[in-house]
Parts: sequence; structure tokens; C-alpha cells
Amino acid sequence: MKGKVLGIFSVLAALCLCLTLATANPWWNPAQSQFLDLDNIMNLLSRTALYGILGIGVAFVIITSGIDLSIGSMVCLCGVLLTILLKVDYQPQQPLSVTRMTAADRTILVAGSTESLKPGDTVRFTGGVGSGLVLTVESATADRLVVRETLTRDERDGRIVRILPLESFDATSLTATLPATTAEANDQLQLFRRDGSVTGQKITAVAERGTQLQLTLARDPGQKYHSDSFAVVLRRSQRCSIPLAVLIVLITAAGLGLVHGLLITRLRLQPFVVTLCGLLIYRGASRWLTNDNPAGFGELQSILGPVASGRVGLLLKGDKVLFGIPIPFFLMTGLALIAAVVLTRTVWGRYLLALGRNEEAARFSGINTGRVTVMAYVICAVMAAVGGMLFALEYSSISPSSFGNSFELYAIAAAVLGGCSLRGGEGSIPGVVIGTAVMQVLNNMIMLLRIPQSLEYTIIGAVILLGVLGDELVRRAAARRRLKQSIT
Repeated sequence: MKGKVLGIFSVLAALCLCLTLATANPWWNPAQSQFLDLDNIMNLLSRTALYGILGIGVAFVIITSGIDLSIGSMVCLCGVLLTILLKVDYQPQQPLSVTRMTAADRTILVAGSTESLKPGDTVRFTGGVGSGLVLTVESATADRLVVRETLTRDERDGRIVRILPLESFDATSLTATLPATTAEANDQLQLFRRDGSVTGQKITAVAERGTQLQLTLARDPGQKYHSDSFAVVLRRSQRCSIPLAVLIVLITAAGLGLVHGLLITRLRLQPFVVTLCGLLIYRGASRWLTNDNPAGFGELQSILGPVASGRVGLLLKGDKVLFGIPIPFFLMTGLALIAAVVLTRTVWGRYLLALGRNEEAARFSGINTGRVTVMAYVICAVMAAVGGMLFALEYSSISPSSFGNSFELYAIAAAVLGGCSLRGGEGSIPGVVIGTAVMQVLNNMIMLLRIPQSLEYTIIGAVILLGVLGDELVRRAAARRRLKQSIT
């Protein structure tokens, strides 16, 4: 195994040297090489880290002589779940759903009680064809409102929200003064006028002044909203805290990995079939959860984004980072160290290797092969979830129809190049990391040498084929050597 790792490392070094010379101008001056550009190196480290996490996970499955084709779709599903769990909504307090608005008698029927409204209050109608109407309550009884303004048409759906007049706005301190209401920092203040124009600004501070509430805004809403405007406070709500959302995604992925393992070990289904079905199911579920629309993190992107795209600066120029190690690289390194220890220094790791070499012999020796296999698929799914969340944060926007496509090819190729035999029983975590680096350098080569992007999958396929051929040749050479030794 050490020979395989040294071999793939030699391939990586040769690729880097060739690409350095090929992209230098002139070729004998490596200092002018595009490949050695600091931004390019940082990008390579980042991509190696993200794909390396996936490769480490699939290595455990390949060592059992299994395969997991659902990694790309699992990445997509976990990224989508994280965006859904962390979705931030801004909603007004106590909105009332409109069941019918009749223009003839200026009445509005609502679903619920109108006890929070009284004559003279101002409300805003939204959601119907006549969305944006500002109305004054003339009378309120049970579930019926009568307004003073003339209505131009009947409506059958929508909602009404009580709004407040903007008493004053200080453009110097960006402070809006309203009648007493409920608001907190990070809520939004929506300002609008009777002509239908509307804007929203984040609230950064709240102060009570007797019967008034002073709200400090993040930005000036514009001169036209400084007077004769109405306002409503939109309360901020986040579905889950960040730690809870991450935990839910990891538990979900572990559950799906458990299902994979049980189907393979208990029902004796082929890993290829089980994970191929997972590929289709998870992709379809991702598209259904988002209505096939792009998903993102919104305002949380600025908070969470640095986890995937941030760098620990090593070379600085003022406040600018000229070169730094991407944060995901540290995470991958930590996971790789843990995986290497588990695989080479624990009983479970030895069981995993024994299972991959000969499942029947491992079972007769007392190893619970089913449990070991299930754990391998759980680890693979959890690693895919970690990678999926990081990929989602790096891209900031997820298109569920394409996000994660072919990621399983990169992961499997990296594992095979790194010394994992598709027959099982062999694998090296350092080799997987180096194999991932080789795949990313090849991808970088396509970009720097302006090779047609359409050849990307051709190159990936050729690399996987060469890796399998190399593994077969090494295996046959080792078998011949053992045969010679036994004869002599």
C-alpha cells in the first residue's frame, strides 16, 4: 500500500511540474507560471479539501468491495435541507386572512377575530389583485370590517395587516419614530406610501420613548419615505438555530446511510442498485422540496459563507490576504487523520479490511460483517453531508437539478487513484487525499491549457480506467511474486 501511495504522489508531483512549465511564459521561468499563481493554489487547496471529504467517505465503502453512486445526490439533498432549515422569514404581527372583500358595501370578511382593530386604525391589503391598498377602519365587528375608502372591485383572497403612521424620520441618525409597537433588533421596518411604493430596511436598534418607539435603521430608505408614510414591523423568525440545523442534516444523512447498509446486508441487494436508486430518489426529493427553484441562505450567507470560503492568512499585504490556507482544508485534514487512525489503528478498521478481502472468511472468523458494512455506508453518507453543506455554503445558491452532479465520479476516482481496490480489502486515507489532489490538478489543467470543457468527463473516465488497470497489474504482479516464493 505504501508503494501505491508513493506512486500516486509521484504522479501528482510530475503533473504539477509539467503544468508549471506549460503555463510559464517563458517556460523556463516558473515564477511567471499561471499554475503557481497564489489565487490558483488557494483554489486548488479549497477544491481538494471539499472533494477530499467526499473521497474519504466513499473509501470506506470501496474497501468493503461496495460502491456508492448516490454521493452527488446526497450532497444536493443535504445542501437543500440546510437552506430550508436555516430559512429566515419576515412576517407582520397578527395578519388576518381575507375571505371576501365586497366593493359595494366596503366590507371585508376575515378568517379570525378583528378584536385587535378599532375604528380609525389604518390597515393594508396585500395578496389579491388590488394588493397595496391602504384603508382606514370605520367599524369592526366580529369577523367583519367596514372601511371608509371606496373599493373598486371585489376580492376573494389576500390578507390585511394593521399599519402605523411614520411620525418622524431623522435622516442624520437614521431613526424612525412610530407609535408604540413591538420590535427587536434584526427585524425589518417596511415603509410604504398610498401610491403603492414600498421599501424595507433592517432595524439595528430599538429604543422606547414613552408612547413612542424609535427604530434605528441600517440605511436611509430615501427622501420620499421621510414623511407621509406608513410603516409595519416585520418580525424576524429563523426555522432552526445553526447548530441544530447542522445536526439534523447529519442525522438525516446517517439515517439514509443506515438504510443503504440494511438493504445491502439484510435484503442482499446489490450496492450498485441500492445507491443508484438513492441517486434518483434524493435528486427528485431535492427538486420537490424546492419546487425546482434555486435555494440559498439569504442574509445568513455572510455569516456562514466564510466557513467554506474563508482562509487563514499566511501571507498578508495590509488587510489583503495574498495567500492563505482555506478553512475547509483544515477540516479535511482533521477528518483524514481521524479516518486514518480508525482504519489502521482500531479493531473495526481491521475488520473492515478483512471483510473487503474475503467476506465469507471474515464471517467465519467471528466478525459481524453486516454491522461493519452498515457502518461503512453510514460514514460515507455523513461525509457526503459534511461535504454537501460546505459545497452549498461555497456556491451560496443551489440549483437542485444540477447541484452535485457527477461528484460521485470525482470521489470514486480519487479513492481508486489513491490505492482503494474496487475488489475491496485495500485502501489508504493519505492516498485518497493525494488522489483527490491529482483529480483537481487535472481539472485545473483543463482550464489553464484551454482544453475544451467537453473533454472533462473523458479525462475523468480515462483516469479511472488507468487506475483500475494499474490496480489489476499490481495485483497480478504480487500474485506471481507470491507464487514464486511458495515454489522456491
